[in-house]
Amino acid sequence: MKLGNKLLNFLIGMVILVIIWQIVIWIGGYPEALLPSPLSVGKAIIALIVEGTLFEHLQVSLGRFLAGYFLAAIPAIILGMILGRLPKVWQVFDPIVQVLRPVSPVAWSPFIVLWFGIGNMPAIVIIFIAAFFPVLLTTVTGVSKIDRSFLKIAENLEIRNLKLMVTFIFPAAFPSIVSGLRLAVGTGWIFLVAGEMVGAQSGLGFLIVDARNTLNLDYVLAGIIFIGVSGFLLDRLIGLFEGWVGKHWGMT
Repeated sequence: MKLGNKLLNFLIGMVILVIIWQIVIWIGGYPEALLPSPLSVGKAIIALIVEGTLFEHLQVSLGRFLAGYFLAAIPAIILGMILGRLPKVWQVFDPIVQVLRPVSPVAWSPFIVLWFGIGNMPAIVIIFIAAFFPVLLTTVTGVSKIDRSFLKIAENLEIRNLKLMVTFIFPAAFPSIVSGLRLAVGTGWIFLVAGEMVGAQSGLGFLIVDARNTLNLDYVLAGIIFIGVSGFLLDRLIGLFEGWVGKHWGMT
């Protein structure tokens, strides 16, 4: 029932969006060449699905995203748990992180292309940069805010080192960590598409650029819709993972 309500709300939201889209076209008097109608974009979506083009580019984009995301998230969590336990060391590294974090990953693209060439690696590196800092910062914050009584209990039970990290630190900091993981999904997915639009020859970002170059704006909007829906589904997968872990640890 709960899933049904969520699906119904999603469909209602999409219908409202399509209606607003069509009203904007009517009021602005935009021709199809300037702003394609929902019907034209719907036909483009069907064509991309039937031709198999969508799944080809989507598979490439998801592969790049997952590689960059996990390469960023795993070391960021480990490093964040260590630095969260070492506040004096974190005070040294925090200014460095705060200087690097606001820099757009795309700004590094000239160096990334020079260092890693063309192909999948530049996009993966861009995703790594985009996803690393949100996970690192939220992990450090979560660890530093752990109730000291938990650590006292661990000391009394003689739980130390790796076992302490796995048994106490990670579960206690998990709510904060998962918020970073969700942020990293959004930023990583955004900059994946940006990276593919710059120099890739495949993927959803390339699909949009290729359609733009041929002035097929209905395919451009179809690609944008695929990107939005894919990002939405990735975020929901992280939410399901959060719920599963919370249930496993008795947090929900």
